[in-house]
Amino acid sequence: MTLLSALTPEPEVRLVNAFISPYDNAVATARTCYSSKIIYAEEIGKDEAARARRDAIARSIFQAGHHTTLQHATFQFAIEKISRHCIWSFLHSHPFYNSEQVSQRFVAVAPENFFIPSLPEKSRERYLKTIDFLMRAYAELQELLKPSVEKEYHKIFPARDLNEKRWQGAMKKKRQEVARYVLPLATHAHLYHTISGITLLRYIRLCEMFDAPSEQKMVVNKMVREVQKVDPDFFKNAEDPLPIEKTPEFEFFLNWESGKTAADSFVKEFDASLGSYSSKIIDYKVNSEKVMADSVRNLLGVRAKDLNDDLAIDLVMNPAKNHYLSETMNVTHHTKLSRAMAHPHFTFRKKISHTADSQDQRHRTVPGSRPVLARHLGVKPDFITPALIKIAPDAGEYYARAMEKLWHEINGCMNDGASSEAVLYLLPNAFPIRFEESGSLLDFHHKWVHRLCYTAQEEIWKNSLDEVQQVQKIFPRIGKHLYAPCSLRKAAGRKPFCPEGDRYCGVPVWTKNLTQYDRIL
Repeated sequence: MTLLSALTPEPEVRLVNAFISPYDNAVATARTCYSSKIIYAEEIGKDEAARARRDAIARSIFQAGHHTTLQHATFQFAIEKISRHCIWSFLHSHPFYNSEQVSQRFVAVAPENFFIPSLPEKSRERYLKTIDFLMRAYAELQELLKPSVEKEYHKIFPARDLNEKRWQGAMKKKRQEVARYVLPLATHAHLYHTISGITLLRYIRLCEMFDAPSEQKMVVNKMVREVQKVDPDFFKNAEDPLPIEKTPEFEFFLNWESGKTAADSFVKEFDASLGSYSSKIIDYKVNSEKVMADSVRNLLGVRAKDLNDDLAIDLVMNPAKNHYLSETMNVTHHTKLSRAMAHPHFTFRKKISHTADSQDQRHRTVPGSRPVLARHLGVKPDFITPALIKIAPDAGEYYARAMEKLWHEINGCMNDGASSEAVLYLLPNAFPIRFEESGSLLDFHHKWVHRLCYTAQEEIWKNSLDEVQQVQKIFPRIGKHLYAPCSLRKAAGRKPFCPEGDRYCGVPVWTKNLTQYDRIL
């Protein structure tokens, strides 16, 4: 069988900002811990003796695991021609980064911008035809959605002349947002990606992880080459990549016999466990309200008889009293009262499309155990359908047929000898991610409040609504203060209630309770 190398242009990586002398800086910070004065980077390599001492210290602290010294150095990369799949599975699958990435919600995708992995010749032809089909489906869906989008938009903004260019632009973006569900994970993206030195060293060690090792390794190697231009010494103690054969996931599946039909059975069982929810609470600290109230009294030095549980919780959760909650700066981790929200804790089992999860995982303080994606790929079509497609008959029928055809081609590629790694790139944005997500009230609060806004991505909005309504039933004293940002701003007396300006959704959400939350656009 002939295996062809990737035909796509390779990902492009450029270092655009970096620390000066990151290696010397790391050693300077280490020496400062044991010095009566600040040690500066320029002192570290001033002569041969100093450099020998530098290298010995660097090696010693690295081997001992004292890696905070490597967090000071920061590298900002501009990355282009990288697949959405690689970003989700590697660059954004941990909390230690910052990215600003082109949005498929608001930027149209060009038909030539996609990744081609290594494939057998027969599979390559099928792969390229499938990509072409999905790109045409993306364009066709936008046209089929036009009547429904205009109808729903007119319901919300009846006074607007929909023929005006600015409203046409707004509706076009909504059609793009929904049509993107058929786009493949192979679609290219570009972004700024900023990480610390220790994260880059971890990338080197783990660049052959599941699920897209070839592309990940290519990107990481280019990151390393860019940083070497600035400071080649920085990688003196870097560890070699852990071969994929040595990863625990690979070792587990090496002796685990099950075909793609097993994935179909797993999916059926998982979805049944959710019931009617898109995100279901499966665990929580049962004494959350009591512990939270105790923490408030203890941090304030107040007796229980002088501040009961209701008043203590209200002091933290009510925006009329805790004005920090109505700010856009998100200072809750930095304020004493707000940190009382760190004690309640929740775990949710959820199902969300790949495209929505790519946004959801950006809430890095609410971590999730996201899956080995290849293990969730079954023989049968498996996808999320956006609400707007459901109410548009022509679009709904076309969308379902497109998914049927896509899975036929995916199964065909596998039968032609394509690896599961390569086939994953054909999965659509609509492919469901099934996993568990946990976090404290402090971190969920920021996520819930902002994602209950009607301008939030539809699925994350629905997940958040499901989650908050369940929390309200279990912990009503906490839950009664969980609403969209405009409601919190109204409670705090902050105007305008909606902070979105021209992006206002058109619905006075601040007048509604959660049972009245409903949206299509």
